[in-house]
Amino acid sequence: MPLGTLDRTPPPFFKQGPSALSKLVVFSALALFLMVADQRFGVAQPLRSVLATVLYPLQWLVMQPVDAVRQVGDYASTVHAARQTEAEARRQLADQAQRSLQVEQLALENERLRALLAMRDRVQTSAVGAQVLYDAADPYSRKVIIDRGQAQGIELGSPVIDDLGVLGQVTRVYPLVSEVTLLVDRDQSIPVLNARTGVRNVAFGQPGVQGDGLELRYTLANADINEGDLLTTSGVDGVYPPGLPVARVISVERRAESTFSRILCEPLARTDGALHVLVLTPLTSSQPARPEVDSAQARAPLIRRAGPGRPEEPRP
Repeated sequence: MPLGTLDRTPPPFFKQGPSALSKLVVFSALALFLMVADQRFGVAQPLRSVLATVLYPLQWLVMQPVDAVRQVGDYASTVHAARQTEAEARRQLADQAQRSLQVEQLALENERLRALLAMRDRVQTSAVGAQVLYDAADPYSRKVIIDRGQAQGIELGSPVIDDLGVLGQVTRVYPLVSEVTLLVDRDQSIPVLNARTGVRNVAFGQPGVQGDGLELRYTLANADINEGDLLTTSGVDGVYPPGLPVARVISVERRAESTFSRILCEPLARTDGALHVLVLTPLTSSQPARPEVDSAQARAPLIRRAGPGRPEEPRP
């Protein structure tokens, strides 16, 4: 074939269109035009709405795993926060319950302290406030230990009272603490006075299984004493000030075969739950000393008159 008959144009497969630079310029200008047109006239709004409507199912389907993971995380966070809140609420409830018990205890202590101060105003002797520390170690006696001793001026034999009445007596004194024997101890006794009749007697400690109390011994069966009578300190012993409440009669048993009655009394003081007490100064510390009697005068025979006109003779 002659060379002059060949077509010099490249085949369609190798044909090249516009250059890349010209395409960039054209499409950039088109993009700027569309942006300006959409900004000014909103020409792309219908197209955007159509695309959003068409793509919404696909978006919803794609977002389901993300929403599921987010919900699981929110549920775990909510459960953890709820448990923390419950634990904090329980702790606050326990604190409030403990605080309410402390408030009730403090209110009870304040009430008893006010009554104890009122009792202190009624007592004419000096008094020292004390707190009961613990019961004595001896299980067969009724004794308590208080936090006042020789350093605070506590004397042996000092009466001890609470806000209701006589509690006991100091039987041992140490430098910083003292031992108080309660009235209901079997070795303790106290002179009492029946506030209704004015009759004096002696009450002895009477511990028992049913409850500790006091007993009026050696009281005649025909004595005028009834249930409910108030017994106070008589003051004749020189230890307890007169007029302090001691006990109340709860049982009077008169037996035909016995000359004496069996009289049981209930102490007014809190023998089982006293916390704050007053230690009084014994009356012997404030009373004048007994006059000394000459021994020769005490041994001298008594003189009597034999009759009118006769000299006095010593009494045999």
